[in-house]
Amino acid sequence: MSERLPYLVHLLRALEDATRLRILKCLQVRPACVCELVQALELPQSRISRHLRVLREAGLVVDARNAQWIEYALVEPRRPAEAHLLAVTLGELGADDQVSRDLDRLETASREACVPE
Repeated sequence: MSERLPYLVHLLRALEDATRLRILKCLQVRPACVCELVQALELPQSRISRHLRVLREAGLVVDARNAQWIEYALVEPRRPAEAHLLAVTLGELGADDQVSRDLDRLETASREACVPE
């Protein structure tokens, strides 16, 4: 049995949610930690973390420890279909007003705002 169908189903399920698409668009601009994505998307930390887990399990993002933060970044697509699907999807999001506001907030998002005093 081919592995393509289960792979595509898993990938498309990861892309079916608006919040996950917004996260991917932010990570297309630059790697970010959860607290920066919370600031950019104006959503609770638990919701962002849950969606990042789905994206990581689908192989779309990778995480790496950077000092006290875990930084998330887009993974280089492994297959041509994945690269094409992401390019088209993320390209279309560039014209979305909500995503534009997310990206504006991402520019000013700061990890220092997340450090407890």
